[in-house]
Amino acid sequence: MATGDRVTLPGHIQFGEQLLLGPGTPYRWRTLTGWSDSPAWDSGTTNRPAGHGAYPGALWAQPRTITVDGIVIRAPAARIGAVVGQFEAGAVSLDDELPLVVHLDERGPLLVWARCLRWSVPTGRGYRVGTITGCSLQFEATDPRRYSLTEQHADTGLPVDEQGLDWHLDAAAERGLDWHLATPPGGAPATEDGLTFGSGGSTGIITATNAGRAPTPAVLVFTGPVEQPSLVDLRTGRRWEYDITLGPGEQLVVDGAGGTVTLSGSSRLHTVTDRSAPEQLLAVAPGTSDFAFAGAPDSVPNPAARADLRWRHAYW
Repeated sequence: MATGDRVTLPGHIQFGEQLLLGPGTPYRWRTLTGWSDSPAWDSGTTNRPAGHGAYPGALWAQPRTITVDGIVIRAPAARIGAVVGQFEAGAVSLDDELPLVVHLDERGPLLVWARCLRWSVPTGRGYRVGTITGCSLQFEATDPRRYSLTEQHADTGLPVDEQGLDWHLDAAAERGLDWHLATPPGGAPATEDGLTFGSGGSTGIITATNAGRAPTPAVLVFTGPVEQPSLVDLRTGRRWEYDITLGPGEQLVVDGAGGTVTLSGSSRLHTVTDRSAPEQLLAVAPGTSDFAFAGAPDSVPNPAARADLRWRHAYW
């Protein structure tokens, strides 16, 4: 099932695959806190030892805590236990972070990965009549950024020059340019189809657009055959380069969020060159960024080699 596939209306909140709150469900909610708030920040700012003010330092976002309060559970009295059981089972996520999708307004749903730290179902007379009020859920997202549901991607081959004009120079004779006279069907006079410039080249550039307001971690996939694959962020100059030769169809996966480099599930982090930036810095900044794909300087570009970049729009 696709992430957030049950979220279709404003007011829907989906956690994992099982739990859906909002219109058309037995679970209605009143307040949502921590979702539209800015995250808390760890600041590297230090006070000036002999002067007013401070030296500005880096800001790093802390985990996001999201609380859904005022949840009302309604069901026939004979089924209230089963409906409460579904609520509790859908909230359990003690080991892995699960997708938490919230659709508030016409801008559409956004996504975080979170664990449910607390769920509360008050026990009172509501059990006897099938209406339980004052329930709540609390989630923690270790990555506080909110992401678009749809993953973006762009790819490119290695840079290859255009073939250009063929002057037909050989040892026997110089034929010169070929104007490609075309003969239309039906016996019509031949027409000049013009010059042919050969097959087109490739710039080796990936253009990535992040429509959000936060830098978003990316996943980079190099597909062989290629020697010493690299990708350079032309905005920052950061380079991700690996001293490895990939055979046809082999894929080296660089995960910016996880900081990993794998080939067929095995780590290849040891292939990082000394010019390479940390994998955690592989990200697409807000706006439009260009990335350049290349192989070893002395290698012949293979048209089957690819670099594929995947990311989501990200918002604080």
